[in-house]
Amino acid sequence: MSSSPISATTALAALPTASGRAPNKIQDAAKQFEALLLHQILSSARGSGKGWLATGDEDASADCATDFAEQQFAAVLAQNGGLGLANLITVNLKDKS
Repeated sequence: MSSSPISATTALAALPTASGRAPNKIQDAAKQFEALLLHQILSSARGSGKGWLATGDEDASADCATDFAEQQFAAVLAQNGGLGLANLITVNLKDKS
């Protein structure tokens, strides 16, 4: 997986067309979707403006760095199994093709 941030646009662009569902494209899109979901969960857990240590005195650069770290952590989690959603999505989409 690339080191660029994952967005909904990136995940949707990676979705294969109905006529050309390559197994590796399906799996990659499913992992990107799971990474996006995990990032949203991590961001929600952090809360608004409190940071990981709940000190509340983080500046914009620390907030940006924390967001980037969350994106990367979510991507690594998704690549290594994550919540298991990517595997379920991959299996279900492969069965439909």
